[in-house]
Amino acid sequence: MGFTTGTFPPVEPAEFLERPLMERMKVLALHWVDYGFGTPKLIPTTYVVKLVVLYLGLGSFLITSTSGLGPAWDVGSWWAEPIVYQKAIAWTMFLETLGLAGSWGPIAGKFKPMTGSVLFWARVGTIRMPPWPGKVPLTRGDARTPLDVALYLALLVTLFLPVVLPGVPSASLSSVFPENTSGLVAPALFVAPLVLLALVSLRDKTIAIASRIEQYAPALVIFSLVGVVGRNGFVDMIVALKVLIVSVWIGAGCSKFGRHFSNVVPPMVSNSPMVPTRWLRRLNYRDFPRDIRPSKAGGALAHIGGTTVEIVAPLTLLFSTNTTLTLAAVTLMVVFHLFITSTFPLAVPLEWNLLFAFGTITLFAGHPNQAGFAVWDMDPAWLLVPLIAGLVFFPILGNLRPDLVAFTPSMRQYAGNWASALWAFAPGCEDKLDAVVRPCRNQVHQLQALGYEPLVAEVTMQQTAAWRSMHSQGRGLFSLLLTHVPDVDRYTVREAEFAANSVIGFNFGDGHLHNADLIAALQRRCHFAPGELVVAWVESQPIHKGIQEYQVIDAALGVVERGWWSVKDAVDAQPWLPDGPIPLHPTWRRDPAEGVPAAEHPAAASAAPVPEGSRTLPA
Repeated sequence: MGFTTGTFPPVEPAEFLERPLMERMKVLALHWVDYGFGTPKLIPTTYVVKLVVLYLGLGSFLITSTSGLGPAWDVGSWWAEPIVYQKAIAWTMFLETLGLAGSWGPIAGKFKPMTGSVLFWARVGTIRMPPWPGKVPLTRGDARTPLDVALYLALLVTLFLPVVLPGVPSASLSSVFPENTSGLVAPALFVAPLVLLALVSLRDKTIAIASRIEQYAPALVIFSLVGVVGRNGFVDMIVALKVLIVSVWIGAGCSKFGRHFSNVVPPMVSNSPMVPTRWLRRLNYRDFPRDIRPSKAGGALAHIGGTTVEIVAPLTLLFSTNTTLTLAAVTLMVVFHLFITSTFPLAVPLEWNLLFAFGTITLFAGHPNQAGFAVWDMDPAWLLVPLIAGLVFFPILGNLRPDLVAFTPSMRQYAGNWASALWAFAPGCEDKLDAVVRPCRNQVHQLQALGYEPLVAEVTMQQTAAWRSMHSQGRGLFSLLLTHVPDVDRYTVREAEFAANSVIGFNFGDGHLHNADLIAALQRRCHFAPGELVVAWVESQPIHKGIQEYQVIDAALGVVERGWWSVKDAVDAQPWLPDGPIPLHPTWRRDPAEGVPAAEHPAAASAAPVPEGSRTLPA
């Protein structure tokens, strides 16, 4: 890869696009092993510049200059100041909600423009996705209104104010650090963003997920309660923040148990511009090019360098009173987050990783347990009970019932156990998405606007579908398309994360953002005929079961089949399915004799017979 030129797959586009679908996926998956997305080095450089200039540069200037600290480049004078960490969280959440942090730019499928979020959510008429429209009053509908825009913009303002307003004195802070002059952010400043975030989230779950509500909202709650709950004030705040960050790590670590995660790390490492040779990339695969399932080395990197570190090191940080051991664990977690940052994963949560690296340092090195900031120093101690219960509720529920909780509140980031989908458009029908109100077009058109030839743009976008095939869900999703779409080789197959990103302005690996509700919203705008858009969609695996439940959705008809597949079958298959589709077990089918349903959708549609014994899901 050059600085301005990428590494295109070794194909002649016109001839290549005439090949069968799974033959194309094989070529592109093998290319991914060596080159990842093949992006020119200019692209990751752009992200580094954004991190250094916008996130770190402007952020540290705003934070220190409004806190009586600094100068910003004198990190040694302010790195352990609690107000800096408070403002860093508000700054990061502001950028996430604005759309200039995670899921930004070309790696996230935003080519022109490179920002989604605010360009969609500050515009009347774009699609919004209420999480419970039939249960929460005043949330029905899927079109953004002036009220939605006003609430969103107000949220941005209230997230920015804590960053730029000066701190206020804190008696509990001064009792621990008498020399402190910066104080803490006024607790009241965190009330308004929490209220607005709740209102916005009930109107549009996309913004809730984009804001990383599960990561940052608990911190805002903790900041708003300083001096209100607990006797130690500042100390209780630090302890609660330690419990919060450890709960995120351990929740993510536990979610990586199972068969999925080993399939995540090899493609992620292959896409890293920091891995210098193809030999190192291929080391993560069993027998390139014959077998590109994870090798033992790839599995070890995933479960030792990932799962084990993400559980053992945080527990050490939470309970260690040994300075050397604590600093070793701090170093390990900082390296952990810097490694993830260096791989430029497709959702590009780079700011989040840098914040967690900084949080590790300031919380555990700057406020060590042995200095009076351990969990046993919280007063009263019983406050740990509601704190821990609140932090583990959604991860536990989400891993037992993934259909009820998005993957981020379930703390399954990077786990590979995601709700996922592929969209299959009949020839020419992808352009029907132009009926959607949005500030962009489909990604192939965005690439063409940047100078790509149409066929080159098409091959480039098909690489994302091949990336999905390298993960466990991809084998099942392609099996569904091969089974349910006649002439699938003629169809345009899109990775749903990228496709949905172009219509709602955001993607982060969560299939709940592009489930049957979004397809129904698209149908109300685009009017697909039966067979013109077929979606293979799958839910995450419950932690106590070995299956994943799928849906086949025809945009014009609604859900036409539900069923399940074995995770083991999906993991054992090659990405290009040389032995054919994996076994699928339908539990419900729509009666093909039914006509196109009314607008509201097919939940009440009658079921056609399915094979005897397949109606019950396995335990």
